[in-house]
Amino acid sequence: MEAIWLYQFRLIVIGDSTVGKSCLIRRFTEGRFAQVSDPTVGVDFFSRLVEIEPGKRIKLQIWDTAGQERFRSITRAYYRNSVGGLLLFDITNRRSFQNVHDWLEEARSHVQPHSIVFLLVGHKCDLEAQRQVTRQEAEKLAGAYGMRYVETSARDAINVEQAFTELTRDIFALVRSGDITIQEGWEGVKSGFVPNVVHSSEEVTKSDRRCLC
Repeated sequence: MEAIWLYQFRLIVIGDSTVGKSCLIRRFTEGRFAQVSDPTVGVDFFSRLVEIEPGKRIKLQIWDTAGQERFRSITRAYYRNSVGGLLLFDITNRRSFQNVHDWLEEARSHVQPHSIVFLLVGHKCDLEAQRQVTRQEAEKLAGAYGMRYVETSARDAINVEQAFTELTRDIFALVRSGDITIQEGWEGVKSGFVPNVVHSSEEVTKSDRRCLC
């Protein structure tokens, strides 16, 4: 009997209001682009299966967060139980890029004792004529924080699959190496139901180990 999914990863999507977080998630999970999207109030939840290797599927729980300051206290509660995150800025809005540092600092201060694997995402790359942030400076910032960088467009479906799949593969590699472990009371990573299969020691580790990443 084949496993439905090997692991469940909980991801959080953060960034300023209007950078397109909800549109990106809906393009990935529902395959559609909404021309008009109401602002997220608090947190919305989405899910989808991703096949990272032939026969190896990961279930993603994706939390869409509000970017407005008045909802930040709600958003902060979701950092600690997330293993991965997409940090979005709008390439046509330089202020959203300048705020990336603040979002990272906030996430790191609330995720302890765990750690989140982040992917920096420059969104709305279809609006090239309105670009205010160059790819080079975004890549430099991502490198300084040890993140990958990808540019996406929910409207034109550019690199949407790539963004979520790359992040999932990075997390899976850390789980397989034992740098990220399944821990009781933490929702970031959960093991799937795999009938008649014994996980290798690389994939299942003791629950009392701490994340080293």
